[in-house]
Amino acid sequence: MTSGYSAFGLPPAILAAAFLLDIAVGDPRWLPHPVRIIGKAITKTEIFLRKYFKSPLQEKMGGIFLVIIITFSAFLSALLLSSILLILFRFSSLSLLAGALLIYLTSTTIAVRELINSARIVIREVKNKDIETARNNLGMIVGRDTQNLSEEGVLKATIETLSENLSDGIIAPLFYLAIGGIPLALTYKAINTLDSMVGYKNERYKNFGWAAARLDDIANYIPARITGALIAVSSSAVFRSPFTVRDSLKTMLRDGRKHTSPNAGIPEAAMAGAIGVRLGGPSSYGGIIVQKPYIGTETDVDYLAASEKTIKVIMFSSIAAVAISAVVLYARGIYG
Repeated sequence: MTSGYSAFGLPPAILAAAFLLDIAVGDPRWLPHPVRIIGKAITKTEIFLRKYFKSPLQEKMGGIFLVIIITFSAFLSALLLSSILLILFRFSSLSLLAGALLIYLTSTTIAVRELINSARIVIREVKNKDIETARNNLGMIVGRDTQNLSEEGVLKATIETLSENLSDGIIAPLFYLAIGGIPLALTYKAINTLDSMVGYKNERYKNFGWAAARLDDIANYIPARITGALIAVSSSAVFRSPFTVRDSLKTMLRDGRKHTSPNAGIPEAAMAGAIGVRLGGPSSYGGIIVQKPYIGTETDVDYLAASEKTIKVIMFSSIAAVAISAVVLYARGIYG
């Protein structure tokens, strides 16, 4: 029954099917994807705005306009499309097609398969002792320089990106899907894409990307902390030990705020405590060494085994988040 649902509150069955679809096929390049469309829109809008906003202050204003244009466009487009599909889903002979499109559109907001597969490719090459290929594959999913990383460094970076992207790519979209349906979830994806494209502190984007970076920090504040809690609980289920919850939460509370990002350190610290590793430390970006603080405690853990355990925690956390989101959507549909 879908009469109690709107564009801002999907039927739970749509979310469950979307999650299964993402696990099964991920994001095939031959299918149109909202994030790729958003990315192209960001590039074209940036080019246009930079013609008129050139001084440092103007660049900051131009970046604000970029954020407004992209987020409002994403929200309105998603609202219109999801509303039409829900109407067709409920009342039309095209309900099967509309339902399939709703499932696909919802699946594009989460990225479980892509995240896990990208990490597995790196881990596989480490297992095969092909460190050069592992470094190259890692370089496709992280921003740091990877060409000189040791095997342990490659695996540490993989664990870090898995932890951070659990929040950005899975938990945060599910959070916004649960409270605001497809329109809010795709607006979040627009914010996250803006940050990934222009939210840098380099010379080109330190002013123009300021608004995108700040908005992304705000949008991820609650999801990052939900992610940390989910990692703690999920690690206990994966490792069948109540002590991992204690270690995970303890490390998250102690080290989560050491990161330069107000959000990225929370899931990273929770994961470090759960699987018993130390993350962070000096990293190279564009040939410049950045002294990042250490997160977690150094042990004699096997980082290859730890990285595989991380994938299990990511998967369990994702399933738990989908289940919680589905319950929220169901409750909103009944009582909203």
